[in-house]
Amino acid sequence: MFTRQKVSNPLKKLAGQTVIYGLGSIGPRMINYLFQLALSYIYTVPSDLASNTLFYSYISFVNIIFTYGMETAFFNFSSKTDEKDKVYSTALISIFSTTFILSLVLCLFSQSLAELAKYPLNRNYVIWSVMIVATDTIMALPFARLRLNNNAKKFAILKILNVIVYLAVSIFYMVVCKKAHENNGNNFLASCYDPVVGVGYAFLAQIIANFVCILFLAKEFTGFTYVFDKELWRQLLKYGSPLLILGLAGMINETFDRIVLEYLLPETVAKTELGIYGVCYKIAILMTIFIQAFKYAAEPFFFSQAKEKDSKTLNAIVMKYFVIFCSFLFLGTMMNIDLIKLAISEEYRVGLGVAPILLIANLFLGVYFNLSIWYKLTGQTKFGAAVTISGAVITLTINFIFIPKYSYMACAWATLAAYGSMMLISYFVGQKYYPIKYNLRSMFVFFLTALAFYFISLTYSSMNSVILRLVLNNLFVLLFVWLFYKLEFSNLKSVKQRLNNDNDDQSSKPV
Repeated sequence: MFTRQKVSNPLKKLAGQTVIYGLGSIGPRMINYLFQLALSYIYTVPSDLASNTLFYSYISFVNIIFTYGMETAFFNFSSKTDEKDKVYSTALISIFSTTFILSLVLCLFSQSLAELAKYPLNRNYVIWSVMIVATDTIMALPFARLRLNNNAKKFAILKILNVIVYLAVSIFYMVVCKKAHENNGNNFLASCYDPVVGVGYAFLAQIIANFVCILFLAKEFTGFTYVFDKELWRQLLKYGSPLLILGLAGMINETFDRIVLEYLLPETVAKTELGIYGVCYKIAILMTIFIQAFKYAAEPFFFSQAKEKDSKTLNAIVMKYFVIFCSFLFLGTMMNIDLIKLAISEEYRVGLGVAPILLIANLFLGVYFNLSIWYKLTGQTKFGAAVTISGAVITLTINFIFIPKYSYMACAWATLAAYGSMMLISYFVGQKYYPIKYNLRSMFVFFLTALAFYFISLTYSSMNSVILRLVLNNLFVLLFVWLFYKLEFSNLKSVKQRLNNDNDDQSSKPV
C-alpha cells in the first residue's frame, strides 16, 4: 500500500524562505538604510557622520571575533546529529562566556581605544559599541536556531521589531530632541539632547532595540537542559576557527576601507571623505540586502539538500537565477540613480561615483557566497579562509597604495577587485574538489547585457531633461525583463515541472 505525502519543490521553498527572511531582513534593513541616508539631511556636514561610519565598521569587525564561527559550526553539527539541544547548549555556553570576558576587557581599555580611533573625547562611543556587539552576539545563536528550525516568521517579526524600536529611539533623540535643542527650548525634550553625543544617539538606540529583542527571544534560552560537552566544544572550535579567520578577512574586505580612510588621508579632509563614502556606500542597498536575505535562507537550505542526489544540479540552478536577479538589481538601481540620489543630501552626492562599482562588487560577493558552500558542506573550511585572506590582501594593498591619491574611489575599486578575485579563485578551486556544472553562458549573457545597457545610458547622461532620461533608462530595464522572458521563462517552467515530478516520485512511500 502506498500513501502520497506532499513534498515541496525545493526551489519554491528556497524562494519562499528568502521572501520571509526578506521581510525580516530586507524590510528592516531597507528602512534602516533609508534612515541612515536621511541622516545626511539631519547632519548636513559630512564630517558629522564620520563617527557613525567609523564605529559601525569597528562593530562589524569585532562581531566576527565575538562569534568566532560558532553560528555556522552550530548549523553544521546540528544537521548531522539528533542531539541538537546538546549542540545548541554547548555553543550557547561558549558564546556567553567569551562575550562576558571580551566585553569586560574592551570596556576596561575604552579610553585607550577611543584615542586610537581619534575620538578621545568620546569614550562612550567605544563602550556603546561594545554593548552593541555583545547584545548582537547573544542573539546570534537564538536567531540561528530559528533559521535551523525553519521558523522564519518569528525571525522576521523580531528583526522588524528591532528596527522599529531603533528608529523610534533614534528619531526621538536625533530629530525631535535635536530640533528642540536647536530652537533654544527650555523644556524636557531640549534637555534630552547633547550635541557632544550627536550621531552617537544611534548607538544608544541600537542598544535599546537589541535588549528589547533579547526579551522576546527568551524562549530560545529555555526549554532544554544546559549541557557543556567539552569534546563537542573542541569540534565546534576546530570547525569554526577557520571561519573566524575567514570572517576577519571578510570584514577587512567589507569594512576596513572605512577604517583606514581616516588614517591615510590628511586630518583636514579625512572625516569629510569618510562621511561622504559612508553615506554613498549605502546606495548599493538593494543588492546588499537581497544577498543578506538570500544568505539567511540559503545556508540552512544547502545543508538540508546536501544529501539529495540532485543537490549539485539544484545549486547550479540557484546560482543562475541568483546572478540574473542581481544583474536586474544592478540595472534597476543605476537606471534610476537620478531618483535614488534624492535620498541623500546634496553635500554627499559628490561620492555617487562609487555606486556602480560597489553594486558589481556586491554581485561578485553574492556569487562567491554561492560558490563557497562547497567547502562548508565538505568541512574544508580552510579553503574558504585561504580564499578570503587572498581577498583581504588585495583590499589592503590597493587601499594603502591608492587611498592617499584617490580617496574613497580607491576603496570602491579595492572592494571590486577583492570580491572579483575571491569569486574566481573559489570557482576554480571548487570545480576541482566539488565540481558543479554551472550555466556560465546564461549568467554571462544577462550580466553583460545589464552592464552594456548601463554604459549605453552614460552616453546621454548629460541630457538636461531628467524625466526623459529616466524614461529612456527604464525602457532598458523593461528590455532586460523581456529578454529574461524570451530566453529563460520557458526554462524556468520546465525546471519547476521537473522538480515537481521528482518530488511526486519521492512522495509515494510504502507503509
